[in-house]
Amino acid sequence: MPTTALTALIAEDEPLLAQALQAELATAWPELQVVATPRDGRSAVREALRLLPQVLFFDIRMPGLDGLAAAAELADSWPADEAPMPQLVFVTAYDEYAARAFEAEAIDYVLKPVQPERLRKTVARLRQALAAVAPSPSPSTASADEALERTLAQWRQVLGAAGGSGGAPSSTPAAPLRMIAASDAGGATVRMVPIDEVLYFEAADKYLRVLTATQEYLIRTPLKQLLPQLDPDAFWQVHRAVVVRSAAIEAVHRDEAGKLHLALRGRAEKIPVSRLYAHLFRAM
Repeated sequence: MPTTALTALIAEDEPLLAQALQAELATAWPELQVVATPRDGRSAVREALRLLPQVLFFDIRMPGLDGLAAAAELADSWPADEAPMPQLVFVTAYDEYAARAFEAEAIDYVLKPVQPERLRKTVARLRQALAAVAPSPSPSTASADEALERTLAQWRQVLGAAGGSGGAPSSTPAAPLRMIAASDAGGATVRMVPIDEVLYFEAADKYLRVLTATQEYLIRTPLKQLLPQLDPDAFWQVHRAVVVRSAAIEAVHRDEAGKLHLALRGRAEKIPVSRLYAHLFRAM
C-alpha cells in the first residue's frame, strides 16, 4: 500500500449524511483523510481531478450530474499518468442498487443511513483493493497499464451494476427492438425507423438522437432505458452518452492525446470512445 497519506472524497448533496459518513470513516479507517465533500456531481468531478484522492464515495442521486454520470465522466478525464485511478464506492438509500452491485461482485456500496458494521466491511475491501494496485518502487509501463485496466474493469462493473451508465446488458433480451417510433427534426411527424438502419444513438439534453446514414431523429427514452432493449452483439456502448452499431464501425483512430475515435460507415463525424470502453478496440 502507498506510504503517502490516504485521501478520500465524499460527494453527497445532504450535508448531515456526508458528516455522518465522515464521522464513521474516522472510526473505521482513522488513517483515511477526507479532503473534500462536494454536494453535486459537477463539483465532485472538479474536486476529484484537483485533489486526486485514492477513494471516492459518490451518492448515486445528486443535483446536476448524478453519481453514475459523474463517475463515468471522471473515468474518462482522470490523469492516470499522475495518479492511479481511485477506488469507487456508491452511497445510496436504495437497496436495489446495493443488491445488484453485490450480485456483480462490484467493489461495494454504502447504504444510508450508514451502518458501522457494514462500513467496516467496505473499508476492508477497499484496503485490499488499494494494496492490489499499489505502485511498485520502479513500476514498468506494462505493470502501470495492467493496474489501470484492472481499475477500469472494476469501474465498468460498478457502473453496470448500478444501472446502465457503465455497461451493456449481459445477455440478449427476449425481444430486441425492431422498430423505433421517433420524431423528425421538426418534431411534427413521427416516423417508424427500422432498428437495422440505426448507426448510433447519442444522448443530448432531454432527448436521445437516433442517427441513420442519411437522417437524424429524436426520442425521449433515456439511453439507460433503451440499452436493455437492444441486442448487445449488434450495439456497443462506447461512451456514457453513445451507443453504436458494431457492424457500422469502419476504423478506430487514436489522436495525439491517446484518445480513441470511431469512423462509421455512412457518417462523416468521428465518435469519441470513453476510456471505460477502450478495451473493446484493442488489437486481437
